[in-house]
Amino acid sequence: MTGPDALVADIGATNARFGLLDRDGTVLHHQTLACADYRSLEDAAEAYLGMAAPATAPARAAVAIAGPVTGDVIRMTNHPWVFSVERARERLGLDRLVAVNDFTAVAMAVPLLAPADRLQVGDGAPVPGEVIGVLGPGTGLGVSGLVPGRNGGWRALSGEGGHITMAPVSDREGAVLAQLRKQYDHVSAERMLSGMGLVNLYRAVCLLDGREPEDLRPRDVTAQAQDAGNPHCVEAVETFCAMLGTVAGNLALTLGARGGVFVAGGIVPRLGGTFVHSRFRKRFVEKGRMRDYLAPIPTYVVTHALPAFLGLKGVLDQPAD
Repeated sequence: MTGPDALVADIGATNARFGLLDRDGTVLHHQTLACADYRSLEDAAEAYLGMAAPATAPARAAVAIAGPVTGDVIRMTNHPWVFSVERARERLGLDRLVAVNDFTAVAMAVPLLAPADRLQVGDGAPVPGEVIGVLGPGTGLGVSGLVPGRNGGWRALSGEGGHITMAPVSDREGAVLAQLRKQYDHVSAERMLSGMGLVNLYRAVCLLDGREPEDLRPRDVTAQAQDAGNPHCVEAVETFCAMLGTVAGNLALTLGARGGVFVAGGIVPRLGGTFVHSRFRKRFVEKGRMRDYLAPIPTYVVTHALPAFLGLKGVLDQPAD
Protein backbone atom coordinates (compact mmCIF):
# COMPACT_ATOMS: atom_id res chain seq x y z
CA MET A 1 0.00 0.00 0.00
CA THR A 2 1.49 3.36 -1.04
CA GLY A 3 0.51 6.97 -0.80
CA PRO A 4 -2.71 7.22 1.22
CA ASP A 5 -4.51 10.48 0.59
CA ALA A 6 -6.12 10.91 4.01
CA LEU A 7 -6.41 9.61 7.53
CA VAL A 8 -10.01 9.39 8.77
CA ALA A 9 -11.47 8.44 12.13
CA ASP A 10 -14.95 7.84 13.51
CA ILE A 11 -14.63 8.38 17.27
CA GLY A 12 -17.36 7.12 19.58
CA ALA A 13 -17.56 6.76 23.33
CA THR A 14 -16.35 3.15 23.22
CA ASN A 15 -14.51 2.60 19.94
CA ALA A 16 -12.34 4.65 17.60
CA ARG A 17 -12.45 3.48 13.99
CA PHE A 18 -9.45 4.65 11.97
CA GLY A 19 -8.87 4.29 8.27
CA LEU A 20 -6.65 5.34 5.37
CA LEU A 21 -8.26 6.46 2.11
CA ASP A 22 -6.92 6.89 -1.38
CA ARG A 23 -7.86 9.85 -3.60
CA ASP A 24 -10.99 8.08 -4.82
CA GLY A 25 -12.22 7.48 -1.27
CA THR A 26 -11.44 3.76 -1.31
CA VAL A 27 -10.60 2.41 2.16
CA LEU A 28 -7.05 1.07 1.95
CA HIS A 29 -6.84 -0.06 5.56
CA HIS A 30 -8.99 0.27 8.67
CA GLN A 31 -8.81 -0.77 12.28
CA THR A 32 -11.03 -0.40 15.35
CA LEU A 33 -9.34 0.55 18.62
CA ALA A 34 -10.83 0.68 22.11
CA CYS A 35 -10.86 4.28 23.33
CA ALA A 36 -10.21 3.13 26.91
CA ASP A 37 -6.82 1.75 25.83
CA TYR A 38 -5.46 5.22 24.98
CA ARG A 39 -5.04 8.41 26.96
CA SER A 40 -5.86 10.71 24.07
CA LEU A 41 -7.02 10.94 20.49
CA GLU A 42 -3.46 11.66 19.43
CA ASP A 43 -2.15 8.53 21.19
CA ALA A 44 -4.77 6.41 19.45
CA ALA A 45 -4.05 7.97 16.05
CA GLU A 46 -0.31 7.40 16.42
CA ALA A 47 -0.92 3.80 17.46
CA TYR A 48 -3.12 3.23 14.44
CA LEU A 49 -0.60 4.72 12.01
CA GLY A 50 2.01 2.44 13.56
CA MET A 51 -0.23 -0.57 12.86
CA ALA A 52 -1.10 0.52 9.32
CA ALA A 53 2.51 1.50 8.52
CA PRO A 54 1.76 3.48 5.35
CA ALA A 55 4.70 3.94 2.98
CA THR A 56 4.12 7.71 3.17
CA ALA A 57 2.19 9.50 5.89
CA PRO A 58 -1.04 11.24 4.83
CA ALA A 59 -0.92 15.04 4.86
CA ARG A 60 -4.57 15.58 5.75
CA ALA A 61 -7.08 14.04 8.11
CA ALA A 62 -10.68 14.31 9.24
CA VAL A 63 -12.26 13.01 12.42
CA ALA A 64 -15.92 12.50 13.30
CA ILE A 65 -16.54 13.03 17.01
CA ALA A 66 -19.48 11.87 19.14
CA GLY A 67 -20.12 15.28 20.65
CA PRO A 68 -20.63 18.93 19.75
CA VAL A 69 -17.94 20.60 17.64
CA THR A 70 -18.13 24.34 18.31
CA GLY A 71 -14.49 25.46 18.33
CA ASP A 72 -10.86 24.37 18.49
CA VAL A 73 -11.18 22.55 21.83
CA ILE A 74 -13.48 19.53 21.66
CA ARG A 75 -14.85 17.58 24.61
CA MET A 76 -16.52 14.28 23.90
CA THR A 77 -19.98 13.81 25.40
CA ASN A 78 -19.59 10.33 26.88
CA HIS A 79 -15.83 9.87 27.00
CA PRO A 80 -13.09 11.83 28.84
CA TRP A 81 -11.02 12.71 25.76
CA VAL A 82 -10.49 16.45 25.33
CA PHE A 83 -8.30 17.80 22.54
CA SER A 84 -7.34 20.85 20.54
CA VAL A 85 -7.73 20.38 16.81
CA GLU A 86 -4.74 22.61 16.07
CA ARG A 87 -2.45 20.92 18.60
CA ALA A 88 -3.49 17.48 17.35
CA ARG A 89 -2.72 18.59 13.79
CA GLU A 90 0.75 19.73 14.82
CA ARG A 91 1.55 16.59 16.81
CA LEU A 92 0.44 14.28 13.99
CA GLY A 93 2.42 16.27 11.41
CA LEU A 94 -0.61 17.07 9.26
CA ASP A 95 -1.12 19.98 6.89
CA ARG A 96 -4.84 19.93 7.56
CA LEU A 97 -7.08 18.37 10.23
CA VAL A 98 -10.85 18.81 10.22
CA ALA A 99 -13.18 17.76 13.06
CA VAL A 100 -16.93 17.42 12.65
CA ASN A 101 -19.81 15.94 14.62
CA ASP A 102 -20.18 12.23 13.93
CA PHE A 103 -23.60 12.58 12.35
CA THR A 104 -22.44 15.42 10.13
CA ALA A 105 -20.01 12.91 8.66
CA VAL A 106 -22.79 10.39 8.10
CA ALA A 107 -24.94 13.04 6.41
CA MET A 108 -22.09 14.09 4.13
CA ALA A 109 -21.79 10.48 2.97
CA VAL A 110 -25.26 10.45 1.42
CA PRO A 111 -24.43 12.20 -1.90
CA LEU A 112 -21.48 9.84 -2.34
CA LEU A 113 -23.42 6.60 -1.92
CA ALA A 114 -23.47 4.16 -4.81
CA PRO A 115 -26.78 2.43 -5.63
CA ALA A 116 -25.49 -0.70 -3.83
CA ASP A 117 -24.95 1.36 -0.65
CA ARG A 118 -28.64 2.11 -0.11
CA LEU A 119 -31.92 0.22 0.00
CA GLN A 120 -35.12 1.99 -1.00
CA VAL A 121 -38.15 1.40 1.20
CA GLY A 122 -41.43 2.12 -0.58
CA ASP A 123 -42.06 4.19 -3.67
CA GLY A 124 -40.93 7.65 -4.71
CA ALA A 125 -38.15 9.30 -6.66
CA PRO A 126 -35.77 12.08 -5.62
CA VAL A 127 -35.95 15.56 -7.13
CA PRO A 128 -32.38 16.42 -8.17
CA GLY A 129 -30.81 19.36 -6.37
CA GLU A 130 -33.39 19.42 -3.57
CA VAL A 131 -32.80 19.21 0.19
CA ILE A 132 -32.11 15.75 1.63
CA GLY A 133 -33.12 14.60 5.12
CA VAL A 134 -30.94 12.24 7.15
CA LEU A 135 -31.58 10.53 10.47
CA GLY A 136 -29.95 7.62 12.21
CA PRO A 137 -30.83 5.59 15.30
CA GLY A 138 -27.78 4.16 17.02
CA THR A 139 -26.45 4.86 20.50
CA GLY A 140 -28.49 8.06 20.17
CA LEU A 141 -30.64 9.52 17.41
CA GLY A 142 -28.81 11.67 14.90
CA VAL A 143 -30.78 14.07 12.71
CA SER A 144 -29.44 16.25 9.92
CA GLY A 145 -30.17 17.61 6.51
CA LEU A 146 -28.17 18.36 3.39
CA VAL A 147 -28.63 21.69 1.66
CA PRO A 148 -27.28 22.06 -1.89
CA GLY A 149 -24.56 24.66 -2.33
CA ARG A 150 -24.06 27.10 -5.16
CA ASN A 151 -21.25 25.14 -6.81
CA GLY A 152 -22.78 21.69 -6.65
CA GLY A 153 -21.53 20.80 -3.17
CA TRP A 154 -23.51 20.15 -0.01
CA ARG A 155 -23.72 21.61 3.47
CA ALA A 156 -24.82 19.46 6.39
CA LEU A 157 -27.13 21.05 8.94
CA SER A 158 -25.95 20.73 12.52
CA GLY A 159 -28.63 20.44 15.19
CA GLU A 160 -30.05 18.28 17.94
CA GLY A 161 -33.18 17.01 16.23
CA GLY A 162 -33.01 13.70 18.06
CA HIS A 163 -34.23 15.49 21.17
CA ILE A 164 -37.54 16.70 19.76
CA THR A 165 -40.54 15.78 21.89
CA MET A 166 -42.01 12.45 20.79
CA ALA A 167 -45.73 12.50 19.99
CA PRO A 168 -48.02 9.43 19.95
CA VAL A 169 -50.14 8.48 16.95
CA SER A 170 -52.30 5.81 18.64
CA ASP A 171 -53.76 5.12 22.07
CA ARG A 172 -51.22 2.35 22.59
CA GLU A 173 -48.35 4.70 21.79
CA GLY A 174 -49.88 7.24 24.15
CA ALA A 175 -49.85 4.63 26.92
CA VAL A 176 -46.20 3.78 26.12
CA LEU A 177 -45.27 7.46 26.36
CA ALA A 178 -47.16 7.81 29.64
CA GLN A 179 -45.22 4.85 31.00
CA LEU A 180 -41.89 6.44 29.99
CA ARG A 181 -42.86 9.77 31.54
CA LYS A 182 -42.67 8.00 34.90
CA GLN A 183 -38.95 7.60 34.22
CA TYR A 184 -38.06 10.73 32.22
CA ASP A 185 -39.06 14.37 32.63
CA HIS A 186 -38.91 14.75 28.84
CA VAL A 187 -39.63 11.87 26.49
CA SER A 188 -37.70 12.78 23.38
CA ALA A 189 -37.58 10.85 20.13
CA GLU A 190 -34.15 9.57 21.18
CA ARG A 191 -35.66 7.93 24.27
CA MET A 192 -37.41 5.54 21.89
CA LEU A 193 -35.47 5.64 18.63
CA SER A 194 -32.03 4.46 19.73
CA GLY A 195 -30.41 1.37 21.20
CA MET A 196 -31.62 2.17 24.69
CA GLY A 197 -34.86 3.33 23.13
CA LEU A 198 -35.53 -0.24 22.00
CA VAL A 199 -35.04 -1.38 25.59
CA ASN A 200 -37.31 1.42 26.85
CA LEU A 201 -40.03 0.37 24.41
CA TYR A 202 -39.69 -3.29 25.38
CA ARG A 203 -39.91 -2.52 29.09
CA ALA A 204 -42.86 -0.19 28.61
CA VAL A 205 -44.99 -2.68 26.68
CA CYS A 206 -44.18 -5.41 29.21
CA LEU A 207 -45.27 -3.22 32.12
CA LEU A 208 -48.44 -2.14 30.30
CA ASP A 209 -49.35 -5.81 29.94
CA GLY A 210 -48.59 -6.54 33.59
CA ARG A 211 -45.43 -8.53 32.82
CA GLU A 212 -42.05 -8.15 34.48
CA PRO A 213 -39.49 -7.24 31.77
CA GLU A 214 -36.32 -9.25 31.44
CA ASP A 215 -32.90 -7.62 31.59
CA LEU A 216 -32.36 -7.38 27.82
CA ARG A 217 -29.82 -5.46 25.74
CA PRO A 218 -30.82 -3.72 22.49
CA ARG A 219 -29.48 -6.56 20.37
CA ASP A 220 -31.45 -9.05 22.47
CA VAL A 221 -34.65 -7.14 21.75
CA THR A 222 -34.07 -7.14 17.99
CA ALA A 223 -32.93 -10.79 17.93
CA GLN A 224 -35.97 -12.01 19.86
CA ALA A 225 -38.25 -9.89 17.71
CA GLN A 226 -36.85 -11.35 14.50
CA ASP A 227 -37.19 -14.86 15.91
CA ALA A 228 -40.81 -13.96 16.79
CA GLY A 229 -40.23 -15.74 20.08
CA ASN A 230 -41.07 -12.85 22.38
CA PRO A 231 -44.26 -10.91 21.61
CA HIS A 232 -43.17 -7.91 23.65
CA CYS A 233 -39.90 -7.68 21.71
CA VAL A 234 -41.92 -7.97 18.49
CA GLU A 235 -44.15 -5.08 19.59
CA ALA A 236 -41.16 -3.01 20.69
CA VAL A 237 -39.46 -3.34 17.29
CA GLU A 238 -42.72 -2.73 15.41
CA THR A 239 -43.34 0.40 17.48
CA PHE A 240 -39.75 1.52 16.91
CA CYS A 241 -40.13 1.24 13.12
CA ALA A 242 -43.50 2.98 13.10
CA MET A 243 -42.35 5.87 15.29
CA LEU A 244 -39.23 6.26 13.16
CA GLY A 245 -41.54 6.67 10.18
CA THR A 246 -43.43 9.41 11.98
CA VAL A 247 -40.22 11.28 12.84
CA ALA A 248 -38.84 10.82 9.32
CA GLY A 249 -42.05 12.24 7.85
CA ASN A 250 -41.84 15.21 10.22
CA LEU A 251 -38.26 15.79 9.09
CA ALA A 252 -39.27 15.67 5.42
CA LEU A 253 -42.01 18.24 6.03
CA THR A 254 -39.78 20.51 8.10
CA LEU A 255 -36.91 20.57 5.59
CA GLY A 256 -38.90 20.17 2.41
CA ALA A 257 -36.70 17.14 1.76
CA ARG A 258 -37.83 16.32 -1.76
CA GLY A 259 -34.37 14.92 -2.47
CA GLY A 260 -35.23 11.97 -0.24
CA VAL A 261 -34.87 10.87 3.37
CA PHE A 262 -32.06 8.50 4.34
CA VAL A 263 -32.01 6.32 7.46
CA ALA A 264 -28.49 5.53 8.70
CA GLY A 265 -27.12 4.32 12.03
CA GLY A 266 -26.29 0.91 13.36
CA ILE A 267 -29.77 -0.44 14.15
CA VAL A 268 -31.96 -0.25 11.06
CA PRO A 269 -29.61 -1.98 8.55
CA ARG A 270 -29.50 -5.01 10.87
CA LEU A 271 -33.30 -5.29 10.89
CA GLY A 272 -33.32 -6.22 7.20
CA GLY A 273 -36.71 -7.39 5.95
CA THR A 274 -38.31 -6.66 9.31
CA PHE A 275 -37.83 -2.95 8.65
CA VAL A 276 -38.74 -3.08 4.95
CA HIS A 277 -42.08 -4.73 5.77
CA SER A 278 -42.76 -2.62 8.86
CA ARG A 279 -45.09 0.35 9.21
CA PHE A 280 -42.20 2.78 8.65
CA ARG A 281 -43.21 3.87 5.16
CA LYS A 282 -46.93 3.89 5.97
CA ARG A 283 -46.34 6.19 8.91
CA PHE A 284 -43.94 8.33 6.88
CA VAL A 285 -46.71 9.39 4.50
CA GLU A 286 -49.60 9.47 6.99
CA LYS A 287 -49.75 13.22 7.49
CA GLY A 288 -53.35 14.03 6.56
CA ARG A 289 -53.47 16.82 4.00
CA MET A 290 -49.73 16.45 3.38
CA ARG A 291 -49.95 12.84 2.21
CA ASP A 292 -49.74 13.83 -1.46
CA TYR A 293 -46.67 15.97 -0.70
CA LEU A 294 -44.87 13.12 1.09
CA ALA A 295 -45.84 10.19 -1.14
CA PRO A 296 -43.35 11.08 -3.96
CA ILE A 297 -40.45 11.51 -1.50
CA PRO A 298 -38.29 8.35 -1.49
CA THR A 299 -36.96 6.81 1.71
CA TYR A 300 -33.77 4.77 1.89
CA VAL A 301 -31.75 2.71 4.36
CA VAL A 302 -28.00 3.37 4.21
CA THR A 303 -26.28 -0.02 3.92
CA HIS A 304 -22.68 1.19 3.43
CA ALA A 305 -20.46 -0.43 6.07
CA LEU A 306 -18.45 2.72 6.89
CA PRO A 307 -20.55 5.75 5.92
CA ALA A 308 -18.70 8.10 8.28
CA PHE A 309 -15.45 7.40 6.37
CA LEU A 310 -17.18 8.22 3.10
CA GLY A 311 -18.61 11.41 4.58
CA LEU A 312 -15.27 12.50 5.96
CA LYS A 313 -13.85 12.19 2.46
CA GLY A 314 -16.61 14.58 1.34
CA VAL A 315 -15.76 16.98 4.17
CA LEU A 316 -12.07 17.00 3.22
CA ASP A 317 -12.85 17.61 -0.43
CA GLN A 318 -14.76 20.79 0.39
CA PRO A 319 -12.75 24.01 0.22
CA ALA A 320 -11.24 25.01 3.55
CA ASP A 321 -12.89 27.98 5.24
